[in-house]
Amino acid sequence: MLKLKLKQTEPTTLDVELSCHTGELLALVGPSGAGKSTVLRCIAGLYSAQQGVIECKGHIWFDSVKSKNITPQQRRIGMVFQNYALFPHLSVRENIQFVLDADQQPNKPTVDQLLEKVNLTGLSERYPKQLSGGQQQRVAIARALARQPEILLLDEPFSAVDKVTRRKLYLELNTLRRELAIPMILVTHDLDEAAMLADQICVIHQGKTLQQGTPEHVLYKPKNTAVAKQVDARNVASAMLVDDESQLKLKWNDYLFTVGDSSKFKANEQINWTISPAKILLHQRVRASRGTRENPVTGTIINKMTLRGITTVLLEIDNTQGQQLQMDLPEHVAMRNQLEIGEKISVSLLAEAIHLMIE
Repeated sequence: MLKLKLKQTEPTTLDVELSCHTGELLALVGPSGAGKSTVLRCIAGLYSAQQGVIECKGHIWFDSVKSKNITPQQRRIGMVFQNYALFPHLSVRENIQFVLDADQQPNKPTVDQLLEKVNLTGLSERYPKQLSGGQQQRVAIARALARQPEILLLDEPFSAVDKVTRRKLYLELNTLRRELAIPMILVTHDLDEAAMLADQICVIHQGKTLQQGTPEHVLYKPKNTAVAKQVDARNVASAMLVDDESQLKLKWNDYLFTVGDSSKFKANEQINWTISPAKILLHQRVRASRGTRENPVTGTIINKMTLRGITTVLLEIDNTQGQQLQMDLPEHVAMRNQLEIGEKISVSLLAEAIHLMIE
């Protein structure tokens, strides 16, 4: 397990706390300049924060109070860089053998074993320029694994390959992570990538950890509006909590919504709320839907588009001074109900899906 807590005020601000269990993949997400790569460099020993502790598998790698900071060579780190950093004048075999020769650990794997692990058997004599972007990435991973690392760090490893290759590499990484009993940390700008691959997501903004949790929790139940903004949460709005027959309900314009969990809030409190577009239920025209009486609202379709079988519908909600909600539904449902721009429809906001947030 990796545990990390870092703080500094200059040259850039850091206030980061995160953890990654053995066998887990943790995705660090946030905008450019948020501090994600700086955190990786701190773990690798390439940069030292002013204050903090880094512990991996019970061993202290960095402790500012005890003035302990072991060298990058002493930390068993496997790292895959964004540009892969392969030696262009060395063959695939020589790139990997270079790391094996520098490693003094016993029972080292062979080049052929590492190539088999990343599905590159038979390409050992090629040079980096003779490989595709996906193949170069596999070589970089094999070279990182040659150190028999205690943790694997991946710094935007998919950004340099096309979408088709990327999907194949996602599957390979998913298979590989099940075989490696080590923490893995992935830096990415792609929220879909993080949601697909990670067990945990850590949101970092301006050098500060905003929230860590499962993809479902971080993406659909953000801690506050700052996290919601960083994870591109849809349907974020302000409302008032009111007491209705001894039950807290959400008053949004002329609507009064039943919500799932309001235990952390009190009546007459101005808060923010959000709901995933996938958790808004269409009142179907062809047949009645279960849940149509749960928080019903009516609105006019002002835009819609379809991508890969999912139709996104943008609604302008009645009696809200032009406020909008976004809904995602299967393409065949949109077609069957003949949803077109300008039409008025009704939907339900599922109570359990409405998430309440502080400012």
